[in-house]
Amino acid sequence: MRQLYDTTKKLSGNRRKPERPVKSKEGKVITNIEEQQNRWVEHFKELLNRPAPLNPPNIEAAPTDLPINVGPPTIEEISMAIRQIKSGKAAGPDNIQQRH
Repeated sequence: MRQLYDTTKKLSGNRRKPERPVKSKEGKVITNIEEQQNRWVEHFKELLNRPAPLNPPNIEAAPTDLPINVGPPTIEEISMAIRQIKSGKAAGPDNIQQRH
């Protein structure tokens, strides 16, 4: 099987997607690798170092007292969980079949 894969790969050739060109702010294509790297640095500095918005949106905080039981499980919950575990299988819906 490995030989088939290797042969197919050799026959199909290198099918890498061509890299997208890096452009300057003026829209000119940058061909020099060092200039491309400098442009990426400049781009991310501008992107990540923006000033805070003048009018931040007014977002209300979510309620913190949700009706969730975070205490220890009851005997009934444990019994139900044990009944749902099938013999010879891992617990949980992982869809992995048992080997025979």
